[in-house]
Amino acid sequence: MDAIPCDVASFAWTSWHHIPWSHAHQVVGRLQTRIAKAARNGDWRKVRNLQRLMARSLSAKAVAVRRVTENRGRKTAGVDRVTWSTPEEKWAAVLSLSTRNYRPSPLRRVHIPKPNGGKRPLGIPTMRDRATQALCLLGLEPVAESTADLNSYGFRTSRSTADAIVQVSNALNRKHSPQWVLDADIKGCFDNISHEWMAANIPMDTRCLTKWLKAGFVEHGRLFPTKAGTPQGGIISPVLANMVLDGMEALLRQRMPRRAKVNFVRYADDFIVTSASKEALEHEVVPLIEAFLRERGLSLSQEKTRVVHVSEGFDFLGWNVRRFRKGLLVAPSQRNKQAFFRKISECIRKHRAARQGELIAALNPVIRGWAEYHRSQMSSRAFTKMDHRIFWVLWRWAYRRHPQKGKRWIRRRYFRTGKTRNWIFADGEQVLARLSDHKIRRHVKIKADANPFDPAWEEYFDERLKRRMSATLAGRRKLYWLWHQQEGKCPQCDQKITKTTGWHVHHKVWRSHGGTDKLTNLMLLHPNCHRQIHVLADRAAGTQ
Repeated sequence: MDAIPCDVASFAWTSWHHIPWSHAHQVVGRLQTRIAKAARNGDWRKVRNLQRLMARSLSAKAVAVRRVTENRGRKTAGVDRVTWSTPEEKWAAVLSLSTRNYRPSPLRRVHIPKPNGGKRPLGIPTMRDRATQALCLLGLEPVAESTADLNSYGFRTSRSTADAIVQVSNALNRKHSPQWVLDADIKGCFDNISHEWMAANIPMDTRCLTKWLKAGFVEHGRLFPTKAGTPQGGIISPVLANMVLDGMEALLRQRMPRRAKVNFVRYADDFIVTSASKEALEHEVVPLIEAFLRERGLSLSQEKTRVVHVSEGFDFLGWNVRRFRKGLLVAPSQRNKQAFFRKISECIRKHRAARQGELIAALNPVIRGWAEYHRSQMSSRAFTKMDHRIFWVLWRWAYRRHPQKGKRWIRRRYFRTGKTRNWIFADGEQVLARLSDHKIRRHVKIKADANPFDPAWEEYFDERLKRRMSATLAGRRKLYWLWHQQEGKCPQCDQKITKTTGWHVHHKVWRSHGGTDKLTNLMLLHPNCHRQIHVLADRAAGTQ
């Protein structure tokens, strides 16, 4: 229990902006490393003791509150309609957060649209429940990473859909690769997981877990019970779902012979299994998976699960994978392209009366996001065709605004000619992004056994982060120089600055005090750390 003294200093904290985040993250990081080591060694008694220590740590409570008050859902309230937006509310939450005598509130049920036109139920916990889940997640995530399937890529640290599709390509792209694929889909995965199985097998505080699972949800003013499943919307739910499905790959490796050429790739509840023969998939693999899922209260969807030959092709995570004579082709799927074009068309329709600059500002994030998602695969032709379709929608948008004007006038008004191409949709300095300007960039897949909570892998993850940030900050040399000079860390809290955390540019000597924009006067900080520096400086100035 050598981690207890290192948290003693936290009792001297007096407010949210006085929390030394570097110290808090160090305390949490050391505990997570010890938990991961104990999980790898199978010492589950020590895992439970360290998780209890984490739940009582004021540093962990501060990190948990910071996580739920800085993520994308921070402004979305639960059934109590409460959000924590001020430093005083956050500090009060840190002091009151506890897993002892804890009683969660019901979830607020909302429905969000699905790509197929249906709606997915989403359960939104209260801020207090989210923070308690985040606190328990700090102790559970090292266990999940240490025991996860090697080729599971969904909702895991430093893993992405790009890693999953590269692994699919690796499994099918060789001369003697298997030719048959089980394209599987789990029926209502989040909604049907057995509560009893989770309570018996998830290594965490069983009382808290059971209370979350049985909390119920409120819809249209009525309270409904939850008899199965883990709610989509809880911060801990993706990790719980991953742990429920972990073990499927190991089971297939253990029970299937090597000559069957079985490969397994999973992203959340979507997975594929390869084999050298159709019979092996239908008569051996499928029964094994069905028995595995049945124990957890789950089942395969008969409508969406199928066995296909790789020459017929299948869709996975928005890509279509298909073998031709010249080799394997991985490109954006037809369904994904149609969904993207509908999104573009809907955006243009909503801005039919807006200024050109407003339309460009609304379209650019959508275009760049789709390009970034697909640029790791063979998407050049899809990018070019989609650029052509977007052009004609924009032309109709412009022509509709000026039906009495000629085509040449419309072209001069909304389009311009550059050094390398014509028909640039632009308004002053605002230029519409083009998909074909995003060059295809090969993605380097993460090593299957890499563990972010193992100090031995720290240098490996640092190199991967450096490559990602180099791509993210491409064309923004000043920001990348600052990030590189700071070794990718925020000087205030000593934690990594990533695309997910975001950043602010801070002037060491404030501009209001005569500071300049020279690189020597700038640093990159996390948004919360930036606010902390300014608040403490203002308080210090007020006391003088």
